[in-house]
Amino acid sequence: MDKPAPRRITIVDVARHAQVSTTAVSKVLRNAYGASPAMRAKVQKAIDELGYRPSAAARGLRGQTYTIGVMLPDLRNLFFADILDGITAQLGDTVYQVLLAPGCNGEKAEARVIDAMIDRSMDGLILIAPVSAKSRLTEVARSVPTVVVGRHGSSPAYDSVTDDDIAGAALVVDHLVGLGHRRIAHIEHHETDRLRLAEMPNAQRARGYREAMTAHGLDAEIDIASTTYTQDGGYRGARLLLDRPRRPTAIFAGADVVALGVMEALAEAGLTVPGDISVAGYDNSALAAFGPISLTSVDQDGRQMGANAARLLVDRIDQRDRRTAQIKLSPTLVVRRTTTALGSG
Repeated sequence: MDKPAPRRITIVDVARHAQVSTTAVSKVLRNAYGASPAMRAKVQKAIDELGYRPSAAARGLRGQTYTIGVMLPDLRNLFFADILDGITAQLGDTVYQVLLAPGCNGEKAEARVIDAMIDRSMDGLILIAPVSAKSRLTEVARSVPTVVVGRHGSSPAYDSVTDDDIAGAALVVDHLVGLGHRRIAHIEHHETDRLRLAEMPNAQRARGYREAMTAHGLDAEIDIASTTYTQDGGYRGARLLLDRPRRPTAIFAGADVVALGVMEALAEAGLTVPGDISVAGYDNSALAAFGPISLTSVDQDGRQMGANAARLLVDRIDQRDRRTAQIKLSPTLVVRRTTTALGSG
């Protein structure tokens, strides 16, 4: 005969074990004013000894679940893991628990994820590079505290954390021009929604590439392949560029994962990196730092972006009516072995 499931420990059990009132236990759990250090220590000792875990459902009924939803557009992009590291580190000493969900780079899938988080009474949302219309993001933020990461443009409803993508793209072009390259191509992520296009980081990077090429007097050499910010997108973009009448001597991939596909296509074509073609990425993810790859890449400090997003969200949860904040980080270029002077291969 199966044994009955063990009874869930309740706040009443904790109060009895600690020999205090349930009100006192509640104050400690909520980190509320009025609980002395001695009381907190007594209640925490009882919680640890009993193995008590607060019920998220019950907390939701009282107005707070202490959970934060984080939406990632693509679980395969290592840069998003850096942002998540920053979020979890910032929230490590707080009462909040992070729950993740993939947005799958599509508006319908993204809407389902966001609605599910709202339906589960999460206290706040961190949306990383969302593709939803700005009106939709504003609607969401008016329902639950929200921070948007990687999406440019301000809003009176939500806070945002971005990288200066235009400056980051210029760092790559300046570096490659300094190495003697002129035929510098770019692989961008194609957007179909023109209203959203200007706010997305991929569009900002493509704009930064164009502006930097123009600043160096290389307007005639501007060459862009529009695919996707995926490894397959990098592979397809590189194939398109290799089929040009004059192939580039350097390729600026819009993301590290794109650069990986570029390098695959070049190897398949019998070309070497950087001997035949220099390659640079964007994100400075763990992939870029991996020794055998050693990819030159723009560091936008994903961990700091995540930490800033978590801090802004907790502040927003505590003060729903405060003015929105926009944080923009300044990128740096990390030079590694995939870029070299023209003609040195």
